[in-house]
Amino acid sequence: MSEPVTRERAGSRTRLVSGPGLLLVWLYGVMSVGAVSRSAYQIATEYDRAPLAYTLSAVAAVVYAFITYTLVRGGETARRAALVCCGAELLGVLVVGTWTVIEPSAFPDATVWSAFGKGYLFIPVLLPVTGVMWLRKARRRG
Repeated sequence: MSEPVTRERAGSRTRLVSGPGLLLVWLYGVMSVGAVSRSAYQIATEYDRAPLAYTLSAVAAVVYAFITYTLVRGGETARRAALVCCGAELLGVLVVGTWTVIEPSAFPDATVWSAFGKGYLFIPVLLPVTGVMWLRKARRRG
């Protein structure tokens, strides 16, 4: 028996980068560059000052970069991976954001997700919510 040919296997991946998805990719790309730059500099120059904060910023950078990649890649597998990562990102923003508000002394310096992304115009808390909504819509379209 041969396996049925899916749209993804046939080469016509579900496009995730169209309409609002293009803005989502652009924002995730900008956040990737910002978080990578910030965490790389902080880890290289002042890691001893706030290792937890700088490590969490690096984790955020990896998450942003991976979501950017999966959105650009397209296809159902990439859409599911991006959906899981957006959920993990939202959980991270909520946990770290709450932690930094309740116990600010635990973070001598801010992370990307501190105070729910206050230093980044709250984009870190809005982006995963928007991403989940877009990816769920892309599933229904696909």
